[in-house]
Amino acid sequence: MRLAQGIVIEKDKTFGTLKFSALRREVKITDEEGNVTEQIKERTYDLKSNGQGRMIQVSIPASAGVKNFDYNAEVELVNPVADTVATATYMGADVDWYIKAEDIVLKRLEQNQKTEQKQNHNKK
Repeated sequence: MRLAQGIVIEKDKTFGTLKFSALRREVKITDEEGNVTEQIKERTYDLKSNGQGRMIQVSIPASAGVKNFDYNAEVELVNPVADTVATATYMGADVDWYIKAEDIVLKRLEQNQKTEQKQNHNKK
């Protein structure tokens, strides 16, 4: 069982500040015969979430590219969605939650942007 579109997440309320930790794993594509190829489908990263009070894992498509941010760099998620996968068991079902996003990007703080604009204006 799957939720058709996942659950849309309010990033700031749910995650608070997110800090980059590391690449956790790469998921590779399996061909029609069941062989694992070298082509990467998605990458999962560890992010520190002060809103959750723990490390979270977020998967992004391979098309978003490899993320090599500095450790503890403040990042944000682009269009995050929480989803579930349920597996039937003889006692009911086991449910696994996961978070997917279109991308993980460095967070540009508004204060830094204003400071840079002032510096550029003063140089002119």
